[in-house]
Amino acid sequence: MKNYITLFIFLAFFEIANAHELNGKVISEDDEKLMQGVVVYNKNTGTFTYTDVSGYFEIDDTSVGDVIYFYQLGYENYELTIDESHLDSTVDITMKISSASLDQVLIVSKLNVLSSIVDVDLKTSPVKSSQEILRKIPGLIIGQHAGGGKAEQIFLRGFDIDHGTDISIDVDGMPVNMVSHAHGQGYADMHFIIPETIENLDFGKSSYYADKGNFNTAGYVDISTKKTIDKNVLSVEAGQFNTLRALSMIKIWDGENSNAYIASEMNLTDGVFESPQNFNRLNIMGRYNYNNYNDQEFNLSLSHFQSKWDASGQIPQRAVDQGLIGRFGAIDDTEGGNTSRTNIWMNHIKHFDEHSSLKSSAYLSKYDFELFSNFTFFLEDPVNADQIRQFEDRTIIGAKSEYEESFHLEDHDQQLKYKVGVGFRYDDVNDVQLSRTRNRKELLERLAFGNVDELNAFTFANLTYKVNKWTINPGVRLDYFTFDYQDLLSTTYDSKSENKVLLSPKLNFIYAASPKTQFFLKTGLGYHSNDTRVVVANGGEEILPTAFSTDLGTIFKPTDRIVINAALWSLFLQQEFVYVGDAAIVEPSGKTTRLGIDLGLRYQITDWLYFNTDFNYAHARSIDEPKGEDHIPLAPDFTSAGGINFKDIGGFSGGLSYRFVNDRPANEDNSIVAEGYFITDLNLNYNHKNWTFGLIVENLFDSEWNETQFATESRLFNEANPVEEIHFTPGTPFFLRGKVSVRF
Repeated sequence: MKNYITLFIFLAFFEIANAHELNGKVISEDDEKLMQGVVVYNKNTGTFTYTDVSGYFEIDDTSVGDVIYFYQLGYENYELTIDESHLDSTVDITMKISSASLDQVLIVSKLNVLSSIVDVDLKTSPVKSSQEILRKIPGLIIGQHAGGGKAEQIFLRGFDIDHGTDISIDVDGMPVNMVSHAHGQGYADMHFIIPETIENLDFGKSSYYADKGNFNTAGYVDISTKKTIDKNVLSVEAGQFNTLRALSMIKIWDGENSNAYIASEMNLTDGVFESPQNFNRLNIMGRYNYNNYNDQEFNLSLSHFQSKWDASGQIPQRAVDQGLIGRFGAIDDTEGGNTSRTNIWMNHIKHFDEHSSLKSSAYLSKYDFELFSNFTFFLEDPVNADQIRQFEDRTIIGAKSEYEESFHLEDHDQQLKYKVGVGFRYDDVNDVQLSRTRNRKELLERLAFGNVDELNAFTFANLTYKVNKWTINPGVRLDYFTFDYQDLLSTTYDSKSENKVLLSPKLNFIYAASPKTQFFLKTGLGYHSNDTRVVVANGGEEILPTAFSTDLGTIFKPTDRIVINAALWSLFLQQEFVYVGDAAIVEPSGKTTRLGIDLGLRYQITDWLYFNTDFNYAHARSIDEPKGEDHIPLAPDFTSAGGINFKDIGGFSGGLSYRFVNDRPANEDNSIVAEGYFITDLNLNYNHKNWTFGLIVENLFDSEWNETQFATESRLFNEANPVEEIHFTPGTPFFLRGKVSVRF
């Protein structure tokens, strides 16, 4: 026995003694700058890490013969085979810039690795608007129904998310969603983002992420904007319907450790409707970046956005069928609104050593919103009509800090990384109101009028344990809410307050069968908060409905140029109470369940030709309703999107993209159906030196389609009785724009 113990100790010591460390720095050949965020991956052991703000990396458990893979999208892959000279030594790696390609993507044991793969879609076919970036997420569709100035309607995983109730959206750590919004809970207006400033997209479906909180039920989206720009850019677009867009991105400082740029955007259009939209939007953003290329990086950003528009609203199908109006006409063309948002936000990272770091972020936003709508026409008021005004004036302040540390356990075959975080968000919403108006001028009646104060304080812990081919990721999140509402319609002082605490555990498993294959099982609880007015009306009961989600799937890369993803998923949502901002009433809804399948394929056919497609199916039903009356209105059951793109063919680049939505129920018994559509878009560019000339075509085949649809009861001016049927916003017809841009 003594000999066996001695042998065991010797073998263990021999294994540790032969487990060496490789460290070094990664440099860009183009500008000789140190590169942050490069993936450093040991193909033999599955161990991986990232370069820090100084371009430094350290990867343990390396042996002679191991192949170390260096990856960053937009750079040629670099492989280093370890020999005796590399062991316990420092190396410098130089990476060459290259066009984004699927063979640059690495499947590592990361919880949301699919977002890294979808980044190839983004780099290959840049988005035309900030909201359109959401279409890059497999299975997510959007629709606009208020003249381009209102936040888009979002659909994902069998949810009609409205404007953001069940998806959490951030920009550089600053939340986009608005709690207790005048129009709807979770309202997420992304129009303050200039699309050319977007660097990459991180997303995850369902609620498996401890650092994601409110609204993370169907998923989350984190958008990162560019820290720096390589060249100045001036661009002008012009097209049909009196459309004009101008863009500038100018470097105002370019030092050794710090730089800054300003981006601005102006949009003008009359839109496709018979009544001009008179749409205008102005964006401006400034960003300062400091990196000491040692242990710290700091980013400070400021932005301002303002927009005004008129809208033709949703129109009833019968009015078109009877010839009262055309498809692009209006029953009430006095709809529209104006909104603005001013932000200042900062991000800081401090590396204490090669294994530990602290990330901090903070933000302050000033926001206002005014929207005029008329969904029912003359149903409630046959004389003055049913126009409503929704208004609010909001200030948001928040901050978050995350400490992360990683280390090896004694046998060196096991890695452990933990992250703990703490933060808060406070919304001060003044004069949030719903009123009946006429011609956007005359106030007829206030239906709701008050002040909202809402605080969300939170903490979370996340552990990633890697042993052999397995990665186990448990996590937990604790949220505390206070909801305060002061009713300004009351003749006496009327202020109510409620508190709530919620614990949300997560547990995920990843099995890396090979360097090109990953299987995963994800589980977790998520939630979305309800409107403060719901909370106080319901006495604080059932005010944070919980969602329980499960994903079982795989990501497979059979060759360097093909990636396949597949998942079976389920999502259960508890009882909730919904505040209907358009009517100032509280509507209860019961438990719901959703089951689905996600399938995706990405194929780098050649160096210059790229293809992607996704198919997503969801079966969504209400549990508490009888069969046949349990459909969830507007929940999409089958969607698909994809495209084919080419680049660098005699200076030409471009592509075709499509999106498909199947017919879906518009009401609970499926007696009213929202029609599906198949739309194809085209973009074509020619590059000559620093100049780019482009064509953008939306709806290439001029299909007749409805972008958004609702089953609504309304009454026209000449009707004695109301009618419930499809009300829709027509989709854009063939829409051609030209573009000229120059880089210098």
